[in-house]
Amino acid sequence: MSRPKVMIVDDEASSRQGLSELLAAWGYETFQAVDGMEAYHFIQSVKPDVVITDVIMPRLDGFGLLREIRDVMPNMTIIILTGQGNIEMAVRAIQEEGAFYYLEKPIDPVKLKVVLSKAVDYASTRQENESLRRQLSDYGVFDRLVGASLPMREVYTLIEQVAPSSASVLITGESGTGKEMVARTIHNLSPRKNAPFVAINCSAIPESLMESELFGHERGSFTGAYEKRMGCFELAHTGTLLLDEIAEMPPLLQAKLLRVLEERHVRRLGSSKEIAVDVRVIAATNKDPMEAVRKNEFREDLLYRLNVIPIKLPSLKERKDDVPLLVQHMIDELARKHHRPTKFITSDALNVLLSHSWPGNVRELRNVIERAVIICDKEQIEKRHLPPHLMEKEPEYPKDILSIPVGVPLEEVERQVILNTLVKTDNNKTRAAEILQISLKTLHNKLKSYREADDKLD
Repeated sequence: MSRPKVMIVDDEASSRQGLSELLAAWGYETFQAVDGMEAYHFIQSVKPDVVITDVIMPRLDGFGLLREIRDVMPNMTIIILTGQGNIEMAVRAIQEEGAFYYLEKPIDPVKLKVVLSKAVDYASTRQENESLRRQLSDYGVFDRLVGASLPMREVYTLIEQVAPSSASVLITGESGTGKEMVARTIHNLSPRKNAPFVAINCSAIPESLMESELFGHERGSFTGAYEKRMGCFELAHTGTLLLDEIAEMPPLLQAKLLRVLEERHVRRLGSSKEIAVDVRVIAATNKDPMEAVRKNEFREDLLYRLNVIPIKLPSLKERKDDVPLLVQHMIDELARKHHRPTKFITSDALNVLLSHSWPGNVRELRNVIERAVIICDKEQIEKRHLPPHLMEKEPEYPKDILSIPVGVPLEEVERQVILNTLVKTDNNKTRAAEILQISLKTLHNKLKSYREADDKLD
């Protein structure tokens, strides 16, 4: 590895030379300049990792040099050397001009060694993060998607191929992998990009309201229908409709949806008039669609109608190479959103993120980064800004063993599996439902039946 480069700027030759010899003995490659003007011209060709500059110098003093460097190399790491009378100005240079640190003259070698080591680490981290930003700019961003790993590049290729058409797309993948983001990207790259993009979550709407949400209703068509309302198909006319968590749609509505997809007409509740719609339908699910068909939870004919172009999203665990790019992208975006000074993440903190298994995928990572950005009051996110549970060894759910004697009724086996999964997830019902591969609604119904059964025994 090359030695870190340090530029020393001081108009006193003896001080400059002495500091240079000391740093060389510590393993640094040093460069010297007699004042700020010479340093400014020298810096752009040398590109040092750290600049150590005196304050009082002819032509261009240390504060002037700091401001000049900030204009052309805003990420340069600069240490200010100051006499007793300039300490207040040096503190202001750190707070307002972005200097890394200041040291009083005469310099304490022990303190200098510690500060310089931290400055080099800081500069190295900034350079790594700038490299990530360049990668993001060059090839790491595909419309709304971030990642340069092979699995994501394969997804990008599919999106490019399918976007220009009006073919139905079925996006599968674990919760939090970015299925809606992929759907929006397909829309943005399609001829329909200037038309509406409408998304509906089929698992979040009560069954009694689902038909109205999809197809609309006329005034007075049911209790509470005080005015006419367009459904999602009409709202998405000439654009794109995302049916998220499609496998949670009730069977009766699946049949009505299939008719609409085949005939391209909708009929509002309470109306006899059919309305023509031109909508590209994209569906998404975190379930295995073929398994849902085998369990009679999903109509096979509807699956074939939706699954013209299948796109399977990799979990974050399968694309760990993308974590640094995702983290840098999220830091940039969330720091702007929350008006925070954060610009990058330390190597130690990034290593913690790389070692995590991310069961919640990109959504979980974003929540962690957003928390860190909000509580971090400096430029760099450190390990202490990350949630404590990331530093702990995670339980491996597949290795957990539940011992059940032979001959136990299947209903009781199911009950034990559900309750023990809730224990493992600290009663996080959403996560438990994901692990058990059932809907959140189904889980709530199961728990309700267990409570009712227990009440009868009391």
